[in-house]
Amino acid sequence: MDNLKEKTAKGIAWGAINNGATQVLNLVFGIILARKLSEADYGIVALITIFTTLAGCIQAAGFSQALANLKPPTQRDYNAVAWFNIFAGFSLYIILFFCAPLIAWFFDQPALTDVSRVAFLTIPISAIGIVPNAKLWIELRNREQAIASIIALIISGCCGVWLAWNRYGYWSLAWQQVVYIVVATIIKYYFTRWRPTLPVDFSPIRQMFGFSSKLLLTNILTVISQQVQTFIFGKMLHINTVGQFSQANKWNTMGHSFISNTMAQVAQPVLTNADNEEGRQQRVFRKMLRFTSLVCFPLMFGLALVAHEFIIVTIGAKWEPSVILLQILCIGGAFIPLQTLYQNLIISRKRSDIYLRLVALQIVLQIILTLSFAKLGIVAMVAAFSALNLLFTACWHFALQRILPLSMFDVLKDTIPFTLIAAVVMVATHYATLSITNLWLLLLIRIMMAAALYLVAMRLLNVAILKECLQFIRKKQ
Repeated sequence: MDNLKEKTAKGIAWGAINNGATQVLNLVFGIILARKLSEADYGIVALITIFTTLAGCIQAAGFSQALANLKPPTQRDYNAVAWFNIFAGFSLYIILFFCAPLIAWFFDQPALTDVSRVAFLTIPISAIGIVPNAKLWIELRNREQAIASIIALIISGCCGVWLAWNRYGYWSLAWQQVVYIVVATIIKYYFTRWRPTLPVDFSPIRQMFGFSSKLLLTNILTVISQQVQTFIFGKMLHINTVGQFSQANKWNTMGHSFISNTMAQVAQPVLTNADNEEGRQQRVFRKMLRFTSLVCFPLMFGLALVAHEFIIVTIGAKWEPSVILLQILCIGGAFIPLQTLYQNLIISRKRSDIYLRLVALQIVLQIILTLSFAKLGIVAMVAAFSALNLLFTACWHFALQRILPLSMFDVLKDTIPFTLIAAVVMVATHYATLSITNLWLLLLIRIMMAAALYLVAMRLLNVAILKECLQFIRKKQ
């Protein structure tokens, strides 16, 4: 148990370093690119995202999670998955290459034909790196993942900025994505020292397919649920409006993915290893839930608090219409990390069927709500989408109760205090700083005041999870 706690703590620490550095670099490069590029540039690349992410799900086919549930996976298992990913990735690229003109026609954006063919290069390249990434993840080698991600971000970000500076427009965003995947894949192969070998034997694929096929379909539906609004907006709204939404959604995703990705890097392997003792998995899950709540609610509510001054002073007044969209998205986005934990626990219980059904229900509700509120405008559609994200957390809990006894009262006790305290702190900070007119000063003071008030509240309430985090940090110094 102590060894598992130590590995979990180290995994979370390196996951936090990875995602923290990732968000800082994305922030810096995002600000520079947003100042140089137009709303239409972002809109055009946003329309391609659903195709690249869907193809990524299909080529991965859920086998990374399937490998994690093997105790332990063998070279034969890894090799079969690697060759499947590679064949699938290159096949999908060929199909999408010839479909590019149809995509451009559907959205009435001729530029999409050429730019999508470049952006789609990420599909076969990422396919080559799926197994090395899975090995690092399964072995909780988050340090190596962090190094690969940070180096790839720096190189690709510099490439994107150079292209934007030389007025290549949306091409800078497309090539930035390609360069990132190339560099990250090379580094992960270096760290794992693993290579696919011949002959090709797909028999392990058949053995894992029953579990992974449900995850494949679930991951496809998850991507659709995340991208359905951009897809609908791309067909119904002006390309500049799509760009505004893309900008708001980017900052919102950066916020909640910091904690979601940190926990996702350790959650499934740790929860899978914690299922061999009565009540142990519940205890591990609740501790992860408390840590996630400690971080995600002040982070996301704080981003909503400073959204206006942050957008104006960093990327410029031309992006001001995205402020209200960002604020609404942040409220629902605060609950996404909690849902990620539920999803990983359900997968660790080998119940990908429940995961599949729930994601399918969520996407159907998202499409219905988005189309139902279409006549009221983009703000109403985004508000409906955000409200669903908030409320659907309860659905994940009730689904989990079918396979694991976990009281709703315990979950509320683990999360609601952090939600309420974070909300009160942000409201108090907002009203306390209304008289400040300088936007730079307002941004700085709101961040410092909100952080100080939240930490003081946590210390006064003697929050155990905060004390454990501080003790771990002191131990490592």
